[in-house]
Amino acid sequence: MRPRLWRYERMASAMGYHVVAGVDEVGMGPLAGPVVGGAVVLPIGVRIPGLDDSKLLNAEQRERLDRSIRRRALAVSVCAVDHAQVDTLGLLRARHLATAGAVAGLRIPAEYLLVDAWDVPDAHVAQMAVVRGDRICASIMAASIVAKVARDRAMVEYDRLYPGYGFAGHKGYATPAHRAAIRRLGPSPIHRTSWAPFREQARGYAELG
Repeated sequence: MRPRLWRYERMASAMGYHVVAGVDEVGMGPLAGPVVGGAVVLPIGVRIPGLDDSKLLNAEQRERLDRSIRRRALAVSVCAVDHAQVDTLGLLRARHLATAGAVAGLRIPAEYLLVDAWDVPDAHVAQMAVVRGDRICASIMAASIVAKVARDRAMVEYDRLYPGYGFAGHKGYATPAHRAAIRRLGPSPIHRTSWAPFREQARGYAELG
């Protein structure tokens, strides 16, 4: 692993913080499913071969790294905020709840948070927002991976519950195939129906009488 990936963890340690958690979320962009927050406390400098931004990894690599992270981490937590809460509270509030929930779920209370790009106001813990943190900070990379794996597994299960939408493949993102399935089947119980594509579809139905 590149030594600079631990730069922010070492900065926090130098400030006197002993339990430093990386925090990230996934699922902000999809039309369906939850927003999931992840929080990970790693021993500073621990070697996890292949650790990288979750978006640059394939599903098999993420699953392998999820296992490696969980074996080596001092604490791991994920928290899901479901589609209904996203619709009711809005995306930003859902993100805050998912990341704060992940931090609260750590078995070792975090003293300091390294967060990808945005802060976690509901966590009430000292923190630093790291721009592009999921590419340059080991703990945030790890948090992104465990959150992504947890969300992907949930979407595979939803695919079994609500066949025809292809959730196992696109994971709820707005692919052409997903949009076509919505036009054909209508929204499923896990779609974020407050979002523009569904409002437009509802208006179309109303115009048809």
